Amino acid sequence: MATISKETAKRLDPDRLAATALEIADAEGLDAVTIRRLAQLHDVTPMALYRHFSDKNDLLAAIGDRLLADIRLPEPNDDRWDLQLRAVLTAFIDALRPHPKAADLTLYRILVSEAGLAMAERTMELLTSGGFSVDDAAEVGRQSLCSLITLVTTEPGANEDTDPIAREDALRVKRAALAALPPRRYPLISAAADTLICPSSTDRYYSLGMDLVVAGIRGVLADLQEEKK
Repeated sequence: MATISKETAKRLDPDRLAATALEIADAEGLDAVTIRRLAQLHDVTPMALYRHFSDKNDLLAAIGDRLLADIRLPEPNDDRWDLQLRAVLTAFIDALRPHPKAADLTLYRILVSEAGLAMAERTMELLTSGGFSVDDAAEVGRQSLCSLITLVTTEPGANEDTDPIAREDALRVKRAALAALPPRRYPLISAAADTLICPSSTDRYYSLGMDLVVAGIRGVLADLQEEKK
């Protein structure tokens, strides 16, 4: 039976392989992530990687798990349940923000990976402590996390070409398209063209998105409680 050196085994550590695959995804998108490409970067044959990943889907799942492993959940405290929930959801966003091209991969791994399960359990704990039933907490929690993933994957400008010149050229084309709209017909879109194409502050973009999600959760709870009266 063929053996591999200690150095090769170190290069083929599953976590290290997933990290390399994530780097490819960040730079070129998920279509560029392949077993063959990963093998080339680690100077081994593709067959050497099949002991860790059965196919590309398995490799993509590992990337999703890698992203979720970066979540740093805050410790429970005496703050209101909705403030603690915001902190948990912010930890999720913080882990995904650097990786908009791969963030979608976490969607189907939350209830599979250990880190995802920990976040889901904590989220439901806070929602039920706020007054949601277990089933409502599950639905509200799921839709909230889906909304936050979408917030990351659709961040304006985040998925443009990573080359600064090519990225600016792409954004310029989009701005020109909005600028060409008749302002009498679309006065507000014309006035907000720059913000619609690329927000001036990504921190504000995410803060506003988080405000909308948490406010929506509070609103749903209020409606449910009103229905029970």
